[in-house]
Amino acid sequence: MTLEIQLAIIVGYLLLALVIGLVAYRLTDRTAEDFYLASRTVGTIVLLFTTFATLLSAFTFFAGPNLAYLYGPEWILVMGVMDGLIFAVLWYVIGYKQWLLGQRHRYVTLGEMLGDRFASKRLRGIVAGASLFWLFPYVMLQQAGAGTALEALTEGAVPYAAGAGLITLFMILYVVLAGFRGIAWTDTLQGAFMLVTTWVALLWVLAVVGGPGVATSGLEATASEHLALGSAYYSPQFMLSTAITIGFGVAMFPQVNQRFFAAGSKEVLKRSFALWPILCLLLFVPAFMLGAWARGLETGISVAEIEAGGNVLPLILAEFTPTWFAALVIAGAMAAMMSSSDSMLLSGSSYFTRDLYRPFVESAVSPRREDVIARVGVVVFALSTFVASLYNPATLFELGDAAFSGFAQLALPVIVALYWRNTTRTGITVGIVGSQLFYLASVFTAVPSAYAGWSAGLVGMGVGLVLTVGVSLLTAPAADEQRAIYFEGLEGD
Repeated sequence: MTLEIQLAIIVGYLLLALVIGLVAYRLTDRTAEDFYLASRTVGTIVLLFTTFATLLSAFTFFAGPNLAYLYGPEWILVMGVMDGLIFAVLWYVIGYKQWLLGQRHRYVTLGEMLGDRFASKRLRGIVAGASLFWLFPYVMLQQAGAGTALEALTEGAVPYAAGAGLITLFMILYVVLAGFRGIAWTDTLQGAFMLVTTWVALLWVLAVVGGPGVATSGLEATASEHLALGSAYYSPQFMLSTAITIGFGVAMFPQVNQRFFAAGSKEVLKRSFALWPILCLLLFVPAFMLGAWARGLETGISVAEIEAGGNVLPLILAEFTPTWFAALVIAGAMAAMMSSSDSMLLSGSSYFTRDLYRPFVESAVSPRREDVIARVGVVVFALSTFVASLYNPATLFELGDAAFSGFAQLALPVIVALYWRNTTRTGITVGIVGSQLFYLASVFTAVPSAYAGWSAGLVGMGVGLVLTVGVSLLTAPAADEQRAIYFEGLEGD
């Protein structure tokens, strides 16, 4: 009966999200702009929570608590404090400028904006290609997270492949039907739900074990090094490298970056980024402290089990909370993974249709036909990542970290292009390609993955900045670049 209750709660929650998507489908215009951006009418609360829920992924709920379990709760400083502040600043520095340009030129994707600025179809394709390449492992991460979570919660009764397949099926149905409007509505529900359930889970576990004092004493007895700052794992170089690459990478994630275009007004953007750091702390503190305290509790969880790919969060919930509540939290976590995956699939589809199909295959595609192609693209991309996730080639942290750092390589060339009118087509193209090649070499070849403790992802960002500025200084702008038109009237905003 226990298994039936668990599955009923999880499937019931996912069906609720699907129902909301069906309602949104009835209100959605059959145009690409409405499908991708809800016709640019998103308000403050919905923009804040849809961005928040979009980033609530398997990386947050499983990789983060695992790291806190293995190495200590300093992970809160990386994700909860530094990343919250970094992305809030970038939300304004990049997001506000993009919103201004999107309002003027009706841009839908980052590649569309840069391709227009530099009159370069090739640059547009490069940005889309790099984004889709790094999006692939991050969608895989959600499917792998769902598979391992359900397998752990049901003690193997639901195998990994079935859990990964379940979330894949729901996110295909949901995205194809709902579009951005339905995603944004459901994200708002899911973001609020996850904040509440994560705090309730923390308080419930602490109440069962005897309070935070008892939990901390157990952690001190088992792994006293977790209570001191500056462990071998959390070196200053690691923490800064990780925080910077994640913060800048988030700003370039297609599903996040496109939300800069969707805001209903500049006031919406400004209110949203001001509230962002608060939301980060409210979520990451309970999630990561659960992982850290689990190390000192008598749970039967072993370090070897977590290092081998297990997830501490469902295991500790199964140990200290009732079956129905553990299933409810995991259902919410799976819904959070779906809220990441659905937005990724939607944005990935827009990058394919707007930046690859349109310029290279059919430039005169009708809005209706583009809408159909976008929905088919969602299905193909989701099934491809599902098949890849069955091989589970890396840990959740490795998958997430690679994607964050890959996207971070785009950030500095984009900022330079947004603020420096002397950026040239050759400069930004060389900057993006050079930093991407450098980082790819560190991931897939013998090129070092760190330099004096600083990650290759961070070093690659520096390479991209130097190349963009240096090559732009050495090259003349092309005659067809929209320099004056592009910047006119934006400096004072």
